[in-house]
Amino acid sequence: MRKPSMTPSSQRGMALLVSLVFLLLLTLIGISSMQNATLQEKMAGSVSLRNQSFQTAEAALRVGESAVQLDSYALAVCSGTTQCAPPAESSTIKAAGLNSTSGVTWIASGNGFYGVQNIGTSITAVNVPSNTSATLYRVTAVGIAGSSRSVVESIYAKY
Repeated sequence: MRKPSMTPSSQRGMALLVSLVFLLLLTLIGISSMQNATLQEKMAGSVSLRNQSFQTAEAALRVGESAVQLDSYALAVCSGTTQCAPPAESSTIKAAGLNSTSGVTWIASGNGFYGVQNIGTSITAVNVPSNTSATLYRVTAVGIAGSSRSVVESIYAKY
């Protein structure tokens, strides 16, 4: 008994169907790769902006600390809990000038801003001879880069 052989007419269209399935699979892999690459590019851009805003804030903080170091620098002690507290909601700071809520005057420095508050004196500062008082200044800096915002702060003791 002889097996029936497949004739070319019985396989008509099979090669087309197999090639379309492979083409569909390659298209899905390509789309997935493009979406992954786009997501990684957005993440890298976000990290870059965050680093840039942090560096801007750090630079503004150093400028503020340098201003406080000057012998001629003087600032009145803040009054009340609202004005002695760290500046509220730093994300509202977009330009130099006086913040009426906290009483902090923001000074532009590069692409960032810094503000200084005199938070009083201390006689228990570290590495200070006994009975020596230090005036404490809070220096807050805000760096902005694109949609990223960084806020850094330091306490500077001036003898």
